[in-house]
Amino acid sequence: MNNDVPVLHARGLTKVYEDGAARVEVLRGIDLTLARGRTLSIVGTSGSGKSTLLNLLGGLDVPSSGEVAVSGVPLSSASESQRGKLRNAKLGFVYQFHHLLPEFTALENVAMPLLIRNTHPRDATERATTMLEAVGLGHRLTHKPAALSGGERQRVAIARALVTEPALVMADEPTGNLDERTGAQVQELMLSLNQRLGIALLIVTHDLRFADVCQQQLELHDGQLRSRGA
Repeated sequence: MNNDVPVLHARGLTKVYEDGAARVEVLRGIDLTLARGRTLSIVGTSGSGKSTLLNLLGGLDVPSSGEVAVSGVPLSSASESQRGKLRNAKLGFVYQFHHLLPEFTALENVAMPLLIRNTHPRDATERATTMLEAVGLGHRLTHKPAALSGGERQRVAIARALVTEPALVMADEPTGNLDERTGAQVQELMLSLNQRLGIALLIVTHDLRFADVCQQQLELHDGQLRSRGA
C-alpha cells in the first residue's frame, strides 16, 4: 500500500434525520483525514453526534451527503457486501460495551473475525492466542466472558479488533464502562499496541485524559469538527 494514502479520509459528510416535518441535521460538512499509524481523538457532549460520525466513518451507516474512503477505497461506490469485506480487512472496532459472544471463550471470540474471512482454524487459533498474550490474557484463553472482569473483557475486545491486523481501529468510549484504574490500563494498552503495530487509532471518548494523549485532537460541536489541541 502507498504510505501516502490516508487510512481514513472524509469530505463534506452530512447526516440528516427526517420524521415528517421534523428535520434534524446531526452532522454538517465534516472533513477529516487520518494518516497511517496516527492517533486521533474526538470529544463532544452527549448527543453531539459522535457515535453517528463513527458509524459513517466505519461504513456502518451511509451519510446524507459527502464521501468516506478507507485506505483509498470510497465507501459510497461499494455494495453492502463490499463494505463488509472492507471493514473486515481494514478496520477493527472497540465499543464501550465489549459485545463479546457469551457462549464462546476468549480465544474463540478473538478468532471469530479470522474464521469469518476463512482463515484456517489452526492459523486463526494461533493468531488469536498470540494477540491475547499481547494484551496480557494468555492465561485466560479458555474463560468465557462471564468469568472475566470488565477490564479483561475489554482487553479481549481489543484483541479481537486487532487480530486481523487492520489499518485502523475505531473505538467508541473504550474506557467509558471501566473504573479509573482499569480505564487507564486499557488506554495504556491501546497506545502501546498502536506504537508497536503501527495501527492507526480513532478514539471517540468523554475521557479527556485519553483524548489529550492522542496526536490529533478534535471536538464535535454543533455538527462540525474543530481542533481542540496541537
